[in-house]
Amino acid sequence: MKKKTVSIMLATAMVASMLAGCSQAAAPAPAAESTATEEVAEEPAAEEETEEAAPAADGAEGQVYYLNFKPEADEAWQSIAKTYTEQTGVPVTVVTAASGTYEETLAAEIIKDEAPTLFQVNGPVGLANWADYCYDLNGSSLYNELTSDSFALKNGDAVAGIAYVIESYGIITNTELLGKAGYKVDDIKSFDDLKKVAEDITARKDELGFSAFTSAGMDPSSDWRFKTHLANLPIYFEYQADKIDTTTAIKGTYLDNYKNIWDLYINNATCDPKELASKTGDDAENEFADGQAVFFQNGSWEYANLTGKGMTDDQLAMIPIYIGVGDEANQGLCTGTENYWCVNSEASEEDIQATIDFLTWMVTSPEGTKMLADTIGVIPFKGAAETTNLFVLNDRQYTAEGKTPVSWNFTTMPSEEWKNGVGSALTAYAAGTGDWDAVVTAFVDGWASEYALK
Repeated sequence: MKKKTVSIMLATAMVASMLAGCSQAAAPAPAAESTATEEVAEEPAAEEETEEAAPAADGAEGQVYYLNFKPEADEAWQSIAKTYTEQTGVPVTVVTAASGTYEETLAAEIIKDEAPTLFQVNGPVGLANWADYCYDLNGSSLYNELTSDSFALKNGDAVAGIAYVIESYGIITNTELLGKAGYKVDDIKSFDDLKKVAEDITARKDELGFSAFTSAGMDPSSDWRFKTHLANLPIYFEYQADKIDTTTAIKGTYLDNYKNIWDLYINNATCDPKELASKTGDDAENEFADGQAVFFQNGSWEYANLTGKGMTDDQLAMIPIYIGVGDEANQGLCTGTENYWCVNSEASEEDIQATIDFLTWMVTSPEGTKMLADTIGVIPFKGAAETTNLFVLNDRQYTAEGKTPVSWNFTTMPSEEWKNGVGSALTAYAAGTGDWDAVVTAFVDGWASEYALK
């Protein structure tokens, strides 16, 4: 399969830059064996097993190879792919990139003879890197199932990507433990409220038997929660104040508030701040599920994992991330999307059609829509199944009460290198080997320098 020269050069350069930024990056494990945890990053590359997919069964034409972005959804994707193949005879291979390595994994896989037929980008900034590989989905059966054209990612007149999920994130709360500490969710409606509760729990943690926050892990399986999702808050409020939706020169107006919430997280947690560099996403999830902490910053995608570990709706709620800015009494959850499906335009016609057919089935069939709704969140398609995800329902309740969702603005972050710079500075600050000025420099100066390279 002939590849675009410009894209090959881009992919090669991207791998080099990403490896410089992520010391533990690696190629993904084989689809059938993926564990969707940080251990995947330590597995040897499985290039031989993903080079050639099995031929289609029962005379079916084409095949699908999905390079999945979400490790937490790997098991569900493996199961639904098997179901689709059993029903249609079309082979569907799902390979899940290790957490924090998606871009470099895609760069390595996209230039292979048997490249992914389906991948994802995280919005306009991500699309800039992969536009040459995005098939125009305008008028396709998948595009026609969207509830609104606003969920189509455009490249000029072409539809380069389709948003496949609307998600929410905030502070997941163990309401049972919160009650044992003498509080309820309604007691927390601002940063000052959250700070009061968290510091009181810390002062009594030996008596209570639990901490306020889980570990704010800064290894690659977890640091995105803070260098991307938490960093969205000061960006959102700056954009709101300046009445803009993107910028090439962030000012850092609310970085003091970013510092305050970060300090609250790391100083009222299950571990010493110096340990955060090695703490993982699984560590935080297990701490929360095991009742070691009341608060856990994460998103609606965590619902299936937590209930799978035995937690119930009676124990769970998601509250907004308050940082002491704006009308906090009317603030909702952080709700939006950065997840856009793209079909590889370099794939064969048969594989392109097979991929579009698979995605259309995913958003119209009872099996596909239920998997997406329960595992990932709300899907913006006409035939969407009703979700049972409590955190999605929490978001709907906040919205019904007139609270304003915090939009996802991290799709305007200039690059993965920018995120890595902020993450490294946050880690050094927590460990006491760096200061907050370094975080500000990485945030503000790093933003300008990365945009200058575009």
